[in-house]
Amino acid sequence: TDDDMFSNVFCENSKKLVDVHLFALAAQYYSLSNLGVSTPLEDLLEALRGDKQGSTGIKTDEFMNNKKSHEVQVMSELVDNIATYCGINQVIDIGSGKGYLSSFLSMQYNLKVYGIDSSNTTTNGAHERNRKLNKHWRAYQSRARANIESQRLEEANDRPAQTEMNCKDINEKLLNKTVSLQCQDQVTLQDLIPSSDFTEISTSETSKETETDLVAQTQSDESKLSEEVLAILSVLPADAVEIFSSSQYTCRELCEEEKEQRKMASLKAKASKSSESSLYFPLTSCITAQTDLSDIITDLEDCMMVGLHTCGNLAANTLRIFTAKPEIKAVCSVSCCYHLLSEQFENQEAVPFLHFADCLEEVWGFPMCQYLKDKCWCCGRNARMTACLALERVAVGQMLPIESLFCRAVLQVIIEEIYGVTKSDRHVGKIFSKSSSFIDYVRKSLKKLELDDSKLPDSCIMDYYEKYKHRMDELEAFNMLKVVLAPCIEVLILLDRLCYLKEQDNIAWSGLVKLFDPVKSPRCYAVIALKKQSCF
Repeated sequence: TDDDMFSNVFCENSKKLVDVHLFALAAQYYSLSNLGVSTPLEDLLEALRGDKQGSTGIKTDEFMNNKKSHEVQVMSELVDNIATYCGINQVIDIGSGKGYLSSFLSMQYNLKVYGIDSSNTTTNGAHERNRKLNKHWRAYQSRARANIESQRLEEANDRPAQTEMNCKDINEKLLNKTVSLQCQDQVTLQDLIPSSDFTEISTSETSKETETDLVAQTQSDESKLSEEVLAILSVLPADAVEIFSSSQYTCRELCEEEKEQRKMASLKAKASKSSESSLYFPLTSCITAQTDLSDIITDLEDCMMVGLHTCGNLAANTLRIFTAKPEIKAVCSVSCCYHLLSEQFENQEAVPFLHFADCLEEVWGFPMCQYLKDKCWCCGRNARMTACLALERVAVGQMLPIESLFCRAVLQVIIEEIYGVTKSDRHVGKIFSKSSSFIDYVRKSLKKLELDDSKLPDSCIMDYYEKYKHRMDELEAFNMLKVVLAPCIEVLILLDRLCYLKEQDNIAWSGLVKLFDPVKSPRCYAVIALKKQSCF
């Protein structure tokens, strides 16, 4: 069993780590990439597109940094495919920030996008950025078209003469697709949707690893996805996507007047399409689980919700709004900042018994699914901070900022021993990079924490630094172990959200999809879900 396999990682009596190599193997074993519950992005796109090919658009690195360009390029293509499949044109971007994703979805894919952010300053910045982007958009489009045409010419010159073989392959694919669609008509919704009752779990299994329990509940749902290419999506209505046919146009001769009329109509259509490509509306509002989007968006219609690195509880609230609001047909959410999540059972001991029932009525960021709630599961802030670390970046040589971590650790010792402070609602923030020395760092930090630094001479500060300097290597080793463990904690949080979606009756399909290169964008997994056909 898994428990026997990794039973020697820690000492049975002292609970101390005794086998680092086995610890690393166990961490890898319980990472999302190894558990087999995620859906390949290629499979999802293939299922959404059907026989259609993806379009090549403008490269976002024209006006974004490398990281943001990668994220927006990949996610916008997926969002457009989901929107097309569901037959919707409105997108709600939660935590839209500067509007990178929102503006690109609007301009590149002609989607009507409402970007909602809690910061009015950020919203104003998004307005200004979108104005400038609109100004240069046609130049970007012209350059992109030229690049695409050049690429097509190169491919045409390099393409071998396989026309006859390709035609045969296409005919076979079309025949198979027709047979498949005919068979789908005879399949009921219940046949297509795997059963997943996460609340009926035997109490005898509570001794097993929590992540393994969650995976066991989702494994039967997800294991068939790569082979069947998400056949579940076929439950959506056949008329969800508007079909354009060239047969509606006749080939008769047109008189000069009618030709001119059609020319003018074409120009108007292009002008209308051009104006629609700017349908991006940045809004300022704080989103909670109780938010009614109709109060913010007056013309709310059938739509989908998206979020590119929604922070803390915002990711959980996005999923709750999605399940509760009938107009929202799909969701695609990539989260971040796990350390800012609120936890229902984190301070349970500190809550008086009489007020515990009231505490249960609050909406928390973690846990979401009933299974972990029944276990009163808690990660704690240290574990959530660890989940934010980037193993893949460290693996390619982007090492941890050990010096700043060391200075922060020594600072904490100073604060506890000199000032007697063990907990504070204030945060030091990113002061290290702005400090000229350790002494400067300590004094700036104390002022930010509103602690009197006048009673602390420079010599005393340096004494603390010298006292712990020899333990810097120890600190580095400790943080490297945290990095190795990071994916395990992240997968627990992500599986909790996936299980929450599996518990809902109105969801046709839900899954975890790796969207981004984790070196470029460490928080790379998206929680994606589509509602049942009856919800359309």
